[in-house]
Amino acid sequence: MKKLSLLVLVFMGAGIIAAHAQMRSPAEEQKASFGIRGCANFFNWGGSDVSSNDYTNRVGFHAGIFANMFVVDRFAIEPGVYYSVKGTQNDDFADSRAILNYLDVPILFRFYAGEGFNFFAGPQGSILMGSKFEANVLGSTLGWNTDAINDIDAGLVVGLGYNLPVGLNLQASYDLGLTPVFKDSQAEVYNRGFKVSVGISF
Repeated sequence: MKKLSLLVLVFMGAGIIAAHAQMRSPAEEQKASFGIRGCANFFNWGGSDVSSNDYTNRVGFHAGIFANMFVVDRFAIEPGVYYSVKGTQNDDFADSRAILNYLDVPILFRFYAGEGFNFFAGPQGSILMGSKFEANVLGSTLGWNTDAINDIDAGLVVGLGYNLPVGLNLQASYDLGLTPVFKDSQAEVYNRGFKVSVGISF
């Protein structure tokens, strides 16, 4: 099921790139770019069934590739694929934590306001690549895999970016998970977190 979902998302992204390339004029062709991006994640669990006193942000990372394609002046579509480590940290005696590894596939709509600044938002589908819990017990770290996590996480991404010379770009974004973290459960627990990214376009 994971592999089928991954193929669907990848083909959707490829289809958007191909369709857009066919519609663009030669002048617009110069406004397309590809790049790599990554840096730090600060994720937690949110939702009505999560107590803010029990959990805190867990630091992870993300890294991947993207394509930025202008549709009209100042407006671009940006699909991407990123490996992203999310989860949460529990403030308990064992310093327990959830480590959730996803393949994020966002499709962002980016508006360039001028002077390098841009705003973006869009949907994101995430495929679970691995999940485990860890805890510190008597000076040792114990870890165990879990199959209680949903294979798919659908959500939204919003953020602010800034383009530097020589193709460098910086951005900060917020991921709003809309699919419950746990499958076969009615608990309203969702992936929520911030990403700080550094990228370069080619």
